Amino acid sequence: MKDDNQVVTQLNRLLAFELTSIDQYTAHSRMYEDWGFEKLYQRINHEIDDERGHADLLIRRILFLEGKPDMKRREPLNIGDNVRAMLTNDLALERNNAKTLREVIDYCEQHGDFVSRDMLVRILRDTEEDHAYWLRIQLGLMDRLGEALYLQRQM
Repeated sequence: MKDDNQVVTQLNRLLAFELTSIDQYTAHSRMYEDWGFEKLYQRINHEIDDERGHADLLIRRILFLEGKPDMKRREPLNIGDNVRAMLTNDLALERNNAKTLREVIDYCEQHGDFVSRDMLVRILRDTEEDHAYWLRIQLGLMDRLGEALYLQRQM
């Protein structure tokens, strides 16, 4: 099913966010593990699988639309040098991804691609209700408990 090439272009924009998330979360999760923050390592490692699943959905949809997945494009990586920076950078990435998802959802809706739109709404729900929410909670806990106590709880 050949569709509007611009839908493929838009889906590739989102794919760049998912691939960037995989890269950034991989670096952060391994840093958490190296520093002994096992709980953070496990949670972010789980997020890598979620992002990989989102990327897979996008790639499959792009291929269905007879497009070519752009596996080279990435958003800028922001690897933190401490836990607060890492959580903050991940939240910024999720917020930018959610903003772009909303734009592409609107685009798909305007161009009558409701299958892509519905898929993206599910990805947006995962992005906003799961990972971004969890990141906001972690940063809030760090503020309320103090960084030292928060980090102690992550061991």
